Amino acid sequence: MQHIINRFISYVTIDTESDPNSETTPSTKKQWVLANKLVEELKDIGLSDVTIDENAYIMATLPSNVDHDVPTIGFISHFDTSPDFTGANVKPQIVEDYDGKDIVLNAEQNIMLSPDYFEDLLMYKGQTLITTDGTTLLGADDKAGITEIVTAMEHLINHPEIKHGDIKVGFTPDEEIGRGAHKFDVEKFGADWAYTMDGSQVGELEYENFNAAGAKITIKGKIVHPGYAKGKMINSMYYASEFINSLPRLETPEHTEGYEGFFHLHNIEGDVEETKLEYIIRDHDKDKFEARKALMQKIVDDLNTKYESEVFKLELKDQYFNMKEKVEPVMHIVDIAEAAMKAVGIAPLIKAIRGGTDGSQLSYMGLPCPNIFAGGHNFHGRYEYVPVESMQKAVEVIVKIAELTALEK
Repeated sequence: MQHIINRFISYVTIDTESDPNSETTPSTKKQWVLANKLVEELKDIGLSDVTIDENAYIMATLPSNVDHDVPTIGFISHFDTSPDFTGANVKPQIVEDYDGKDIVLNAEQNIMLSPDYFEDLLMYKGQTLITTDGTTLLGADDKAGITEIVTAMEHLINHPEIKHGDIKVGFTPDEEIGRGAHKFDVEKFGADWAYTMDGSQVGELEYENFNAAGAKITIKGKIVHPGYAKGKMINSMYYASEFINSLPRLETPEHTEGYEGFFHLHNIEGDVEETKLEYIIRDHDKDKFEARKALMQKIVDDLNTKYESEVFKLELKDQYFNMKEKVEPVMHIVDIAEAAMKAVGIAPLIKAIRGGTDGSQLSYMGLPCPNIFAGGHNFHGRYEYVPVESMQKAVEVIVKIAELTALEK
């Protein structure tokens, strides 16, 4: 257990926050620090063909130790952390034999991690938890996944009696800003299929995710002196509120769950002269996803007709699609992961992701790529934590997937 703790802490104490406003890859120079460390570590444990390209994409190979044909599989995680909350100066805390009570993250600031609010904590009574000190995120998303992949490869190298085919390892930058797969060289990676180790609680196995689009609505107004504005001023902020209220009020993130899609207004900037609204649109169902985009366009068209002017302008951009379409034709790759979990005593929790994943983009790039739990909870904030036992179980799942894939048919 201590080995996996030490490895994880060595990763999370390196700041790798990505930056959505940067145009470089990786988006921040500090991501190179962990990237270069990982390259050396992969070499040290004995992997072959360890490479890092000019964009910090890392790839490596564990060669097959069987003499029959075996599919080449891959395991992928990202090393950046979310810009939603600071990842600088992470100070992990170890909570041994968790007793099910409140955990004091920061006594000075009275920051508590409580099962009264985060009920999932109670699943891990008696286990060892790694938490933050309440002032940063932890980075288990997705440095837990990296820890698990490296540890699993090390285990396979140290236990050659466990039979496996060629295994590819891939670590990516900038996943948290939606660009983790953009420059991933699928052909160079050379796997028949892969798994991202980037889920949350133990047992998660996911091969469905949202279809996603971004929308920007620009509303043009006219500013004149308010004392002489009658019949002349157009206040773009009032017009913007009319657009907002034209969308279904209960189809928002705070009112939806499961397979329910939504419109999410995540940013407003405006004054009388101009207001900009930024939305994300999400739905698992492709037809409903298209209908959501069409509804936005209809509202814009109707409002422009109402005001007899091109006051509203809509820009729509697709972001990613539901990988279910690409995974279902090769469902045996999900079946193998499910069987691996059951073999190591885990009840698979197969569900749809209410979000996106590198695996979605990779699936559409020709690399079918379901998502497996990495073990962490409460990602992107000060309440993030990961049970060490969950990371250990993820290692066992990776090893068992490799073993099951290598069985002679």
